[in-house]
Amino acid sequence: MKTFIAFAFVISLQTCISNTPPLNNSEPIWEPQTVADQELKKAYFASGCFWCVEAIYESVRGVSEVYSGYAGGFTKNPNYNQIGTGRTGHAEAVEILYDPNVVSFGTLVQVFFGSHDPTTPNRQGPDSGSQYRSIAFHTSDQEREIIQNYIALLQEKEIFSKEIVTEIKPLEKFYYAEEYHQDYEKNNPDNPYVKQVSIPRLKKFQSQYPELLKENH
Repeated sequence: MKTFIAFAFVISLQTCISNTPPLNNSEPIWEPQTVADQELKKAYFASGCFWCVEAIYESVRGVSEVYSGYAGGFTKNPNYNQIGTGRTGHAEAVEILYDPNVVSFGTLVQVFFGSHDPTTPNRQGPDSGSQYRSIAFHTSDQEREIIQNYIALLQEKEIFSKEIVTEIKPLEKFYYAEEYHQDYEKNNPDNPYVKQVSIPRLKKFQSQYPELLKENH
């Protein structure tokens, strides 16, 4: 099995923060309007700023769509301002719609560990706080075993010099982030954080694993 090595991210004063007005959290903020193909499956991961993670998975062959959102916590219908306090329990996460005939859940797990540093508690690159922690979510016992087995492999081969702190959690609820967060990197190429952190992180992944990419990437 091919192992994946974590990236050294660009450390910058720029962080994954967007200036937005406070929002009412009494109702879900946004949900996709399209109906997902019944043959597609879903997977969920958190590995730092969701602007970065969304773009990485959208470049992977077999992935149909990726949505940014919040998961892993206890606050109902959270919004971005609440997430930024680090007191909701949630992490910035992504929902991945993928074709299991083209890409396996196991490969998505490999992409997860190959595109971030799973040894930094409550931090990813320049972003710090519990909302940026590393979480591999599962929706079945089989997915949980795949995650556990891959972590065991990484540890056996000593791919990381420090302890892997990734949480393995059952997915209880995924809340979609505000609409402007969706496809953020693609829609905001001149944003300083996108230019200094997101794009380099994406390009690093693409350069190391071209065999996983869609043709147009």
